[in-house]
Amino acid sequence: MDRDKVILLIHTVKYLKLKQVYYRLYYLIKDKIFNKKYHKNLPNHFKLLKWEDLFLYQNSFFDKKTFLFLNIEHTFENEIDWNFSEYGKLWTFNLNYFDFLNQESITIKKGVSLIKDYISNKDLLKDGKESYTISLRGINWVKFLSKNNIRNQSINQTLYNHYQRLLFNQELHFLGNHYLENGFSLLFGAYYFQDEKLYKSAKKILKEELEEEILKDGGHFELSPMYHQTILHRVLDCYNLVKHNHWKSNELELFLEQKAINMLSWLEKVTFKNGNIPMVNDSTYGIAPTSKELFNYAKLLKLSWSKTKLSDSGYRKISNDNYELFVDVGHIGVSYQPAHVHSDTFNFELYVNGTPVIVDTGTSTYEKNELRQLQRSTESHNTVKIGNINQSQVWSGFRVAERAKIVYLKESSKKIEATHDGYKKLNILHTRKFISKDKEIIIEDKLSKNTNNKVKAFLHFHPSISISKKKNSVILSGNKVSITFSEDVNKINILEYDYALGFNKTAKAQMIEIEFIKMLKTQIFL
Repeated sequence: MDRDKVILLIHTVKYLKLKQVYYRLYYLIKDKIFNKKYHKNLPNHFKLLKWEDLFLYQNSFFDKKTFLFLNIEHTFENEIDWNFSEYGKLWTFNLNYFDFLNQESITIKKGVSLIKDYISNKDLLKDGKESYTISLRGINWVKFLSKNNIRNQSINQTLYNHYQRLLFNQELHFLGNHYLENGFSLLFGAYYFQDEKLYKSAKKILKEELEEEILKDGGHFELSPMYHQTILHRVLDCYNLVKHNHWKSNELELFLEQKAINMLSWLEKVTFKNGNIPMVNDSTYGIAPTSKELFNYAKLLKLSWSKTKLSDSGYRKISNDNYELFVDVGHIGVSYQPAHVHSDTFNFELYVNGTPVIVDTGTSTYEKNELRQLQRSTESHNTVKIGNINQSQVWSGFRVAERAKIVYLKESSKKIEATHDGYKKLNILHTRKFISKDKEIIIEDKLSKNTNNKVKAFLHFHPSISISKKKNSVILSGNKVSITFSEDVNKINILEYDYALGFNKTAKAQMIEIEFIKMLKTQIFL
């Protein structure tokens, strides 16, 4: 291993909690040395849960063994291969989640048939034995069996064994949303089997993790609006579970209610008027429930929430009659779990009259390849890059070494100014100021000193927008928006990029690359 790789690893690992390192080594050794059998006899008595679906997934299973995940459809000609990996690990994970049991269109007979087919292949499973897939699949099985009043000894025994595996293989080496998903699922398993051990573990995880992971302003600490939606969905499910099943005297009901309310307030604040969320930090279309679906679910549970002010999450949103400006002026997120972090400090999105204009390029893959690296890089965001250096060292799909930190922040209702140190290698600080007016947005960029490296600012436009250049300005089609840059800019280039419409789905769009020296003033006229 060369010196640079060693340094990269050091700067990555130093942020981990000791607990994460310990459990990574522990699981590695345990799995190689011990061949533990995860079997425990079913409890003698347990009642079917009261469960009514207040939210259904979009269809992902169709007749003739056809599945559609991540915008890729596949039909199994003979038997379903639950380890099928041709389209990458995430596609295989989705196959093993069993979300389709609770989709809009599936018969009870077909659902049971799919479960039984899965059980018949249990000894061959690979990704299906991972704790994350067990967690999501467990919730889906419990919901499906409960709402359809299905009592099946073989299915229940297999499900109970899966929960034994999860109980002893919690994702303490990851923490973050993975570990939290373990807790959500263990709660469903605990209530379904009325199992004290599962409940004790679930309660501990949910109390500790939700207290830490949900910030004061209601945002999830990994700072991905999409994952926020996913976790809020799970919190609402757990609240639904404990509210309508009184096994534990509703010990967690008030706690889950308060967390859900905080998360709903945050989500309402960041959601654009057209229902979209900002596509930052691995957010993309078609994965999580939409904000509208979650708000409707919450209302069916009789929850109400109030407006909130964004703070701890590092995001800010300025809303005027004719535009919405979403801005990132925060740290990259929780230091020990930056898997969904992008190198995007001072990135922003702009919607005009409810339609996207300046956008994040989004995410279309989790595969560890060049596209994944590009989509996480500084140049794929609406911010400033110096030379070939990313503000934060994103690498290997889900890792981050050195990170940009906010060293100065000052804000008022119409002005936000912040400085980050992501270019400290060059001994340069980058300051960006956002000034909002009724018909104009001003963005001022300033470097703390000159550099011999090329300095570029990037703006990415939605595929529906076409642009043309006129001297030091660009004109946007169709919405009377124009952008003017300082007269002393070196160059303005109009380029093409791939805008993510979801996993494995992109559309061509335009972007501009503005070369400048030390200072840049951008005026967006609306």
